[in-house]
Amino acid sequence: MRGRTWLGAALVLGAQLRALWLAAAVEVHTAKEVVAVNGTNQRLKCTFSSSSPVSQQLSVSWNFQPEDLTAHEPVFYYLKEPYEPPSGRFKDRVTWDGNIERNDVSIMIWNLKPSDNGTFTCQVTNWPDVYGTIGEVRLRVVQKVTFSEIHFLAVAIGSASVLMIIVVIVVIICRQHRRKARDRRLEAADTE
Repeated sequence: MRGRTWLGAALVLGAQLRALWLAAAVEVHTAKEVVAVNGTNQRLKCTFSSSSPVSQQLSVSWNFQPEDLTAHEPVFYYLKEPYEPPSGRFKDRVTWDGNIERNDVSIMIWNLKPSDNGTFTCQVTNWPDVYGTIGEVRLRVVQKVTFSEIHFLAVAIGSASVLMIIVVIVVIICRQHRRKARDRRLEAADTE
């Protein structure tokens, strides 16, 4: 019986230690999807939280997975200072736009192209928090801005308002027309 108690205590302790280890991991936060117009610049925001203070060994890796699911491509790297890519599709088109003291590890991509459609990943390690989530941002580069749901709602409300005003004006004109017709009939009846 004593062995079962020891085993139960060990299992409970193991579960608590695992929960503490998971709580100590770095959490990365990104926008899930970003839509940008072809030829413009776009900031890909990535922030993190860590149970440890920001260390000198903090590193950030940005990678890119094109929509055609070809191999991942490195986009940007940070370790004590930003390192722009020496080659590849993002050479001379990506810059550091973060602030480590504010837990912001964002980048800016310049002159977007349709070939930039895909998923960007942001991974942060902050010693001793070397494990954690990987942030993902799906970038869609479009030729022109499309109507958003807000624009559609504004157009619908505006159209409904104009339609109601027209209906009110028609009702008022019809009433006046009827009143004039009734007045004419009454005048005609009085003259007879």
